Amino acid sequence: MLDKLEFFIALANEKHFGRAAEECGISQPTLSAAIRQLEDQLGVMLVQRGSRFQGLTPEGQRVLEWARRIVGDTRTMREEMRAARKGLSGHLRIASIPTALAMLPRITTPFQERHPDVTFSIVSRNSLQVLSMLENLEIDAGVTYLENEPLGRVTTVPLYAERYNLITAAGSPLSDRETVTWHEVGNLRLCLLTADMQNRRIINRHLSEAGATAHPSLESGSMIVLFSHVRTGRWASIMPRNVAESFGFPAEIRMIPIVEPEADHLVGLVATHREPFTPLVSALLHEARILAESEDLR
Repeated sequence: MLDKLEFFIALANEKHFGRAAEECGISQPTLSAAIRQLEDQLGVMLVQRGSRFQGLTPEGQRVLEWARRIVGDTRTMREEMRAARKGLSGHLRIASIPTALAMLPRITTPFQERHPDVTFSIVSRNSLQVLSMLENLEIDAGVTYLENEPLGRVTTVPLYAERYNLITAAGSPLSDRETVTWHEVGNLRLCLLTADMQNRRIINRHLSEAGATAHPSLESGSMIVLFSHVRTGRWASIMPRNVAESFGFPAEIRMIPIVEPEADHLVGLVATHREPFTPLVSALLHEARILAESEDLR
């Protein structure tokens, strides 16, 4: 039954029989047959069918919760037994908000020094996607904001406080200032993250509280794109200090703290709350806590 539950989770995630079959590495008829067999075994309809996937039935939604729990626990058991035989090895999947990508080497580097047989894959996603991927067992852990929007039932390790700076070219408006206000920043030609990013929602809120509105003339989901446009001298941006510093700081770029208010927002590691954690996730949480102890969170 376990393979059928994994197929069912894939279908719920992809919401399309063909894409789910491709994700599982099987043919679409094989996937469809497995879902029907699962329905026969459980005695309920799980999927609303038509000419295409139309969603899960109420019973299907409930089975999905059980499927995630059973598959997650089974993976944990297998990983724990593998670690008992061979030591810690395997692959960690992490999704991170764009503004936290630059700090991930501070976790992955010491982690791999301790556990050289572990590999990583890291993807950039917005905060809602991080939580969705965690719930759907598509990742093992995420890095996201901890305080501003609901997280659900997850284990969290605060890592650092995100503080905001105006990033602008020397010689541009406000570039000679020691500090700037949120209201002043709102009047500049800005390039910012896209509106689906929680960082952008945070920036919009602080600008609104200062009586300003963000009207960026360029948006992107990539911090590299934003910084490269700042370097042209035609745009300014609002970035957390740690992100701006990660690009290195050429002399022509200024980083100016934004005040009134001096805002900060906690960013941390999140993992699905379950006991026991997989050995890999447990080791990752341990590494995150070591990093957190060395950080000034406020």
